[in-house]
Amino acid sequence: MPLDFTKHFVAVPMEFKLRNNTGCSWKVMVKLRNGRVTLDQGWATYAAIHQIKIDYMVTFKLLTPDTLKVIIFDDDGIEVVNKCGKHDEAFAAKE
Repeated sequence: MPLDFTKHFVAVPMEFKLRNNTGCSWKVMVKLRNGRVTLDQGWATYAAIHQIKIDYMVTFKLLTPDTLKVIIFDDDGIEVVNKCGKHDEAFAAKE
């Protein structure tokens, strides 16, 4: 995460819920690595299930202190809409 983004937190949470454009939520762990905050456990699976590819653009909007809205755009700039059915129960966030 960019430092300009994380400086707005009093304390960065240890986990975020990622909410997609259909309202589904996914849990990812946060890790401090080389002085930077990174999305860790759960992110690789999220990216694979949502078929995020090189040249795709992913935007994050802070909804609550521990929830980010994620919007994915393909390489043509078209928003990718994902269904919730494939989420791994281990990382699906409980509402």
